Amino acid sequence: MENSLLIGLSKQMALAREMDVVSNNVANINTTGFKADGAVFQEFLMPVARANNFQGPDRRLSYVHDRATFHDFSPGAMQTTGNPLDVAIDGKGFMAVQTARGERYTRNGAFQISAAGELVTSEGDRVLGTGGPILFQSGDRDINIAADGSITVREGANANADSPRGKLRLVAFAQEYRLEKDGSSMFNAPQGVQQQAAGQDVKVSQGVIEKSNVKSVLEMSRLIDVTRSYTQIATMLQSESDLRKAAIDRLAEVPN
Repeated sequence: MENSLLIGLSKQMALAREMDVVSNNVANINTTGFKADGAVFQEFLMPVARANNFQGPDRRLSYVHDRATFHDFSPGAMQTTGNPLDVAIDGKGFMAVQTARGERYTRNGAFQISAAGELVTSEGDRVLGTGGPILFQSGDRDINIAADGSITVREGANANADSPRGKLRLVAFAQEYRLEKDGSSMFNAPQGVQQQAAGQDVKVSQGVIEKSNVKSVLEMSRLIDVTRSYTQIATMLQSESDLRKAAIDRLAEVPN
């Protein structure tokens, strides 16, 4: 009975972890640039514990091991906004952003211009260009962002020529799966993960944002399944506990 309680507890711990992952996905269904997470679990055969009243391989006790969490980098749906400062990336790549915690990477292109004239994220972090932060002037108008990330404007009311303001720094990672989340739509590159310039096939679209890639119906179904499984195991553990208590009570009634 103790083994069944421990096995059930290991499954409950794994389900609690999966519940956290799924709940976070559901909470970010409408977060621009959000990438869904998934949980990886593995069967763990206890090398010492045995159920000797069974035959053959059934004697080994199988536990649930919470192995890891992974990020789903598949693209989200593209939504046209018409805002000239909104951009979305088509292809494998990220935009570089300077935060108080260091350089980070995102696909959330809902940008704006700060009071200082800098291109920033919705959280106020500076968007980085190939030459550093991107700075606009007070008279700039008709902002245009090309497919390669180049930014040009018209200066003043009578200007006829385009003036450059920088170029978005688009980066990619060969070991993309090792990126770590830092907030809802930011990623951090841990030590040993090298960045590289995004490929020629990576394009930028102006006036468009990339929505979350969370599949709402699928995640809600997972949430229901996890909740039901957790409840069923809780019921089983309670039954096992009651059975053990009843056995102890019976033993206590046996005359010496």
